[in-house]
Amino acid sequence: MRKKPTLHSVASYAGVSVATASQALRHTGRISDKTRKAVLKAAEELHYVRDSRAASMRSGENREIGLVIHEIANPFNAEVISGLSDFLEAEDYLVSVLDSQNDSTKEIRNLKTFIAGNRSGIIWVPTAQILPETINLLRTNNVPTITFLNSFSNSPFDHVGIRNAKATFDATSHVIALGHRNIAYFGGTGQTYVRKERIRGYREAMTEHGLGAPLIWDCADTKLAASEAMQTFCNAHPDVTAIICNGDRVALGACLSLARQKKLAGRDISVIGIDDITDAALASPPLSTMAVSPTELGRQLGRVMINRLKNPDEQQVYLDITAELVVRQTTGAPLMAK
Repeated sequence: MRKKPTLHSVASYAGVSVATASQALRHTGRISDKTRKAVLKAAEELHYVRDSRAASMRSGENREIGLVIHEIANPFNAEVISGLSDFLEAEDYLVSVLDSQNDSTKEIRNLKTFIAGNRSGIIWVPTAQILPETINLLRTNNVPTITFLNSFSNSPFDHVGIRNAKATFDATSHVIALGHRNIAYFGGTGQTYVRKERIRGYREAMTEHGLGAPLIWDCADTKLAASEAMQTFCNAHPDVTAIICNGDRVALGACLSLARQKKLAGRDISVIGIDDITDAALASPPLSTMAVSPTELGRQLGRVMINRLKNPDEQQVYLDITAELVVRQTTGAPLMAK
């Protein structure tokens, strides 16, 4: 087996000292362009990769951000990670991701892993049941932390999220303006912070317009679960003409179910989601949604984190993004009004 290239071997190959090679690779120090190019060429030809762990031990800095999220496979999360990764890469940081799956035990284990790895900062989607020991862990270790999506009272951390109640209030108001009166909230399970806020916005819109009692229909936040639940829902509530969905995946699953029932979203039942993942615009028919641009949301997370790292004593940041209504083809006037 060939010996792994080291900083010493790069320096020897380039004909410079180890200190000079180190500075050239880190783009520091007063080194001529000729010398810097010679060192970079030597590193490339030897396939040398800088040991970031050793460098972080020497400098006390690890240019890596930890992200603790729920369900990496969710397209919304994937697009957030993409935007965050792109932004941090431009700032010479990397992002590493762990999945807590909304489990408090996994969550604290993941956070401890990032703290032990000396991450420069942590972005964290709190579970529905936040343990006091989790908050104490982060505060005691003095890690720059941003909560994402889920918030909690008296949080000491920066936060980036979505104005969820306003999003569903606006979505419900949109279908009401189209003439719908029998409107349900479809999807999601349990009482997560995000879902509670979204249901609150739906309820407030229904109350403000003097409509009937809110109808909440639970199902898992996946396309498959939503497609299966929608059939049962339609049989149980044939009078409903519009549904406000817990997210785009739920909405897309509902639309697939309608198609199997020989119905068309936007004609037989109006369907609106939240998020505006890429698949929303590509669906057939294209999905109406409350857009938050998950890729841009990821970039915003990166901006808040870099600002906190550069300005550790600045005032706490609390940023909620406002969703914008995007009308496509899955919302329209109820059949009886056409």
